[in-house]
Amino acid sequence: MDSHDAEHQESFCIRDMTIDDLADVFHLGEQLFTSDYSPSMYRTWDEYEITTLFNSDTELCLVADLNDEIVGFALGTTVEKAHSAWKYGYLVWIGVRPGLQKKGVGDHLFDEIKKRMKGQGVRMIMIDTDADNEAGIRFFRKQGFGSPRKHVYMTLNLTRKSRKKGRRKKT
Repeated sequence: MDSHDAEHQESFCIRDMTIDDLADVFHLGEQLFTSDYSPSMYRTWDEYEITTLFNSDTELCLVADLNDEIVGFALGTTVEKAHSAWKYGYLVWIGVRPGLQKKGVGDHLFDEIKKRMKGQGVRMIMIDTDADNEAGIRFFRKQGFGSPRKHVYMTLNLTRKSRKKGRRKKT
């Protein structure tokens, strides 16, 4: 680690997200979750994601602050199933400003949200990411996640005319 890396590692802090941070977190997410990077994340990243999580799970909304600038965030929630004694944590979003990735910011954000979830009785944390997000998968494996499963993500655009062949509307 060179002195520049050490400087960044020591000077950021992880803290609770405040209402004043919402816009900065949203704009950082817009930089990170682009349609080129991840079409499915791009479609679901919006201001309502942040405000909903902030209103329902404030204690699981964290930011990384470097010299009074938001350089990362982690947003989570918990899920309790009626038929299960287990409480699950769901890390919904985690992001770090380009240029500071691989400098420990994401590690510290994850460590803090994991500690908070454990304090709330969470027994298992879940995440999801695009199957092509190799950097994200490496990050989560480094954090101890295992057993990645691929899932199919499909869309149906209801604004386009149907192109079903061989089916005609009966009159």
